[in-house]
Amino acid sequence: MAESICFFNKDTLIIKSPKKSPLLLRMAVLMFAMVCSVYICSICVKQLNTHTKARFLRVQIAECPELSIRLKKLPPEHYPRPKTFSRAECSNNPVRLFAIVSMQRSGSGWFESLLNSHVNASSNGEVFSVLDRRKNITTIVQTLDRIYNLDWLSSASKNHCSAAVGFKWMLNQGLMQNHEEIADYFNRRGVSTIFLFRRNLLCRMVSVLANSYDRYAKMLNGTHKSHVHSLEEAKALSKYKPVINATSLISDLEGMEATIAKALEYFGNTRHLILYYEDLINNRTRLKDVQEFLNLPPVELRSRQVKIHKGNLSDHIKNWEDVKVTLKGTAYEHLLHADY
Repeated sequence: MAESICFFNKDTLIIKSPKKSPLLLRMAVLMFAMVCSVYICSICVKQLNTHTKARFLRVQIAECPELSIRLKKLPPEHYPRPKTFSRAECSNNPVRLFAIVSMQRSGSGWFESLLNSHVNASSNGEVFSVLDRRKNITTIVQTLDRIYNLDWLSSASKNHCSAAVGFKWMLNQGLMQNHEEIADYFNRRGVSTIFLFRRNLLCRMVSVLANSYDRYAKMLNGTHKSHVHSLEEAKALSKYKPVINATSLISDLEGMEATIAKALEYFGNTRHLILYYEDLINNRTRLKDVQEFLNLPPVELRSRQVKIHKGNLSDHIKNWEDVKVTLKGTAYEHLLHADY
């Protein structure tokens, strides 16, 4: 190290401190840069992993309602001029267009019956359950035009003074195969999308299998019913306990999640609201969110439908122990602990 240099200037003693080595300063700067680089890389990797998981592996369920709503202020107003009847004094009343996007046995029938209890709302059921209506994009668009022009007549039609009109669209009814053209139609016409899914996909699986069994068994006096309106009918249908294929259970659950994720991706750029059946059951204020989403005057919505399966999930699966062993220790173990 260089020694201190001292010299006198008249009566003043001047002492110069030794020069600091530039090597130490360079080392300090280098270490700081390395630490910053490692931190930035760790953040990037974490974000990449999170994005990949959210897109390809799991459907993350939003807990906050604000995160599940994509609004463009109010829904666009339409003034249909139907060919089959005259709206008369209601011709100047605006109509909002919507589609309930869901999967079978996810509570969409019950939800639609609630919506149809509103005097100003008309939801016309599973319109595209008929194959000819979805055989190509041309027939799909023609059907959509009839519905949204109020020319689709069903038991749910309010006709003259409808303020919101729509229908149920299951993911396996031509929606996913033609998603680009349909999403473009929704955005062009101002159709609002209401996604409705189940949080517990194992419960949905039980409902699908039980409904499929009754389609052939016809447990209610030789009649098949997907929805019931009495406790006696519900009790009779709930007696059947399906056997779940434990071998394919994990892949079946992953397949359902992947389908839901694709639907949210395909139609995420539309004005939409995401709902979950369990939330509607446990928090009826979500029905007010739906009415606000469609700009309907809020009323108490009612349904005559009665829930078929109730209580512990274990009471409704014949091979419960096999299912429990299969899901234990996996990402789906939490499905075992939910009540039906």
